[in-house]
Amino acid sequence: MTGSLVLLASACGGDDGDSGGGGSAGGALEGRGPITFATGKDTSGNLVNQVNAWNSQHPEEKVEIKELPESADTQRQQMVQNAQAKSDAFSVLNLDVVWTAEFAANRWIAELPEDQFPDLGKLLPSTVDTGKYRDKLYAVPVTSDGGLLYYRNDWLQKAGITAPPKTWDEMQAACTKVLALPDAKGASCYAGQFEKYEGLTVNFSEAVNSAGGVVVGEDGKPNVDTPEALAGLEQLVNGFKDKEFPAASITYKEEESRRAFQEGKLVFLRNWPYVYALAGKTDGSSKVAGKFQVAPLPGKSGPGVSTLGGHNYGISEFTKNKATAADFIKFMSSEERQKANVEKTSQAPTWASLYEDPALNKQFPYLAPLKASIESAKSRPKVIKYGDVTTAIQEAAYGAMTNKTPPKDALTELQTKLSSLITQ
Repeated sequence: MTGSLVLLASACGGDDGDSGGGGSAGGALEGRGPITFATGKDTSGNLVNQVNAWNSQHPEEKVEIKELPESADTQRQQMVQNAQAKSDAFSVLNLDVVWTAEFAANRWIAELPEDQFPDLGKLLPSTVDTGKYRDKLYAVPVTSDGGLLYYRNDWLQKAGITAPPKTWDEMQAACTKVLALPDAKGASCYAGQFEKYEGLTVNFSEAVNSAGGVVVGEDGKPNVDTPEALAGLEQLVNGFKDKEFPAASITYKEEESRRAFQEGKLVFLRNWPYVYALAGKTDGSSKVAGKFQVAPLPGKSGPGVSTLGGHNYGISEFTKNKATAADFIKFMSSEERQKANVEKTSQAPTWASLYEDPALNKQFPYLAPLKASIESAKSRPKVIKYGDVTTAIQEAAYGAMTNKTPPKDALTELQTKLSSLITQ
């Protein structure tokens, strides 16, 4: 979920969404017939199965998947362009959880009547909150996400390490031992997602939060020019400086980092739950099947803090068949469909009950720590000008990590930029 983009959306689009067909503003969602579903590249291969399940039951209201690129930034750009043109090409939007405020404020997605989505109370509360803007519902959480630490359990055991690291120092010490093993020759200690795109905002935020800092405080104001934020950024900077991170990881997004781990090139990997199923495949595509486990992210002085991820489904203000779109969202967010999706993809569900399901816990032992990760996760800034905010964060972090800007200067400049972008 590439590169720095000249992002098109801003807070000035608030008057664009006054002509949607079928009504919104929390009222009736009307209109039935075929719809489209705009979503990022399906790396799991299971989305078509989920949509086919709907289509087989609704032959007059079929859903056509409109697959967008893998990069979250490019997905958002295309959705924004479509909305600014008031196009009905996209009916249901698969939105990153941090896009809700921007899309709702600009009236690009329709307000959803909460009484039409009675299962919201059965979902993890933190996920439901990501679908709201000014206490009104605009999107329904279908998958959640919390960052996890994947690690080569076989290598740790051979090195005499009995438990995964809880701190950055413990991880560094573990790598020193593991990388001395003949089996680990040529491998690197750790990687995350460090390309200049949304994943870098996630990794930067996790580093800052895991060092006791914040990007945006509880008061809604940016607060990155602090010793704690500096400690977080320096953890990333020093990872490259000390060659604990592979040099190539400055270009890693989710998939590049997953492939590096699966090819046996990493001791530790920060990534999302979807990696679990793919890295565990026994069809020859993964060299680490049966050799890895997962744990909570490490932090500066104890367990780290994940950034809250996931995806919500919203209805385009400009689609005609909003009633069909609403029913499709209810179908895809149901407990039955979410369970089917977890079983095939290992993506994190939003239904609280699924984390207690005995069969799922046997298949996916990470569900308990994942639930804890999601419940304690911190959101990225909930702001209308999110595109500009995330670009500023990426530029600051990337500049420091590539030795173009001293970390302290990068944070001072970022504080100034965020203060001008985030107004209350």
